[in-house]
Amino acid sequence: MEDVGFQKLGLNVFPLFLVEDLWCISYRIRCYIRPFKVWDVRYFAIVSILVHNESSTLSRIGDRSSSDVVVRIRTQEGRDDWIYCHSDILVKKSKYFADRLSDNWPTCQILDSRNCVEVYCEECDFDHHITVLRLLYATSDVTVTELSSVKNALGTLRVAVELGCPQIVSTCVGYLEAVPWEESEEEEILKTIPGMGSQAEPILARLQPVNALAVVRIFLAAIRFATSSPPSSMNDLKTSAQEQLEYMLTEDDDAPLLTADDEIKLEARQCVNRLLARFVNLVDSLLGDLHDSVAEAEKIELFQSHLTDLSWASQIVTKLETSSDFVYTWVETSVNIVKVAERVCPESSLTGTKLKVLEVTAKVLEAIGYGTVILPTTKRLHMVKVWLPFVRFVKSAVDSVGSDEENDLMLKADGELWQTLESAFVSIILTFPSPDQAEILTEWLENKHIRYPDLTEAFEVWCYRSKVAKRRLALLDGNNPTANSI
Repeated sequence: MEDVGFQKLGLNVFPLFLVEDLWCISYRIRCYIRPFKVWDVRYFAIVSILVHNESSTLSRIGDRSSSDVVVRIRTQEGRDDWIYCHSDILVKKSKYFADRLSDNWPTCQILDSRNCVEVYCEECDFDHHITVLRLLYATSDVTVTELSSVKNALGTLRVAVELGCPQIVSTCVGYLEAVPWEESEEEEILKTIPGMGSQAEPILARLQPVNALAVVRIFLAAIRFATSSPPSSMNDLKTSAQEQLEYMLTEDDDAPLLTADDEIKLEARQCVNRLLARFVNLVDSLLGDLHDSVAEAEKIELFQSHLTDLSWASQIVTKLETSSDFVYTWVETSVNIVKVAERVCPESSLTGTKLKVLEVTAKVLEAIGYGTVILPTTKRLHMVKVWLPFVRFVKSAVDSVGSDEENDLMLKADGELWQTLESAFVSIILTFPSPDQAEILTEWLENKHIRYPDLTEAFEVWCYRSKVAKRRLALLDGNNPTANSI
């Protein structure tokens, strides 16, 4: 067999089969070996495979000596970079370049008889075009390191879609679908991805609305946990659950995440009732054993924790329109709650606990004052007589706090609480029979804390009603003196 010099090229020869008169002159190897006549097809097969692999490894982006096409990336700002590339790689991996380098698209010849493809882009996408060209030369899967960040992957994806590079698109989609996003990145993704079609849809999977059943399940699981009074070590988790439950029910720029049906209302009502029952039992326990001890300190801490939970729960039952049980329980326990608050929190440094008591009370008084929950006169009168003195006491304590005490300044800041309580008291007082109103207003006018709550509105309405009462009732009875005299 004639030696054609394959051993000199470092190629191994394996027996295959013989054919005659086969000439192999390939443009892929013409730079490396001179034309030769091959009498054995085994030589041709091995040379074709191995030299092709060698050619692939030798093709490097920017290698001017072996390139046959120049990609000019240009911007309106005047940037114009020439990237020396290889048509076989561009055509194989990019539909855009395959079209531009086809016979159906005229190209511009530049130096060294290379084809030129011009790509215009925005300045912000310039580097991403370079990245895509570089990734076209990757001989293995693109790694996370090469994409480096959500911002870079998103820009690379945008260019890969424009240039029709399916492998790079798939890699970027997989990366963006798997990694976490910052809020700003999420907004950018929402602006960019929807216009890319079905190939990029997996990226948006985490942002798609879930079905109603899934929302209900997570709501019920969350409210059970949020009202379960878990150990203090889990306070952060509990607080987060409570915040998200409230957010789910809040109507802001978006509609509430779920509409409460009978099942949701019933479950929420039962959860809150269990929380209230634990609180009432704790209050009774504290009243029975108010001594300085470790156990007592633990109970006081639990008392404060329950108050925080109830303050949140009062808002939830209001949103769900299921506050009746909450109001009834608070009314029945009010006397004991005030006793505990006054006896276990006697110092001004613990005014925060009393304020938390008032936060819950304000919600209850609002529900009563505005007719959300209907109570008989005796119950409404009971609430005013129990809570009016306590509110005065706490407000006076807060007002007396020194302005240099940073933590206590926060207590003064919540003017909304005091306004809510004052408005609720006025509304409730004006529902009482006139003699009961007179009794409460007399006590208010004689009290040293007359400034708060300010019952002026109730006083004015009572005066007007009392003065015109006989005339108005006479008109209703048809005993109009003027009409009779005529």
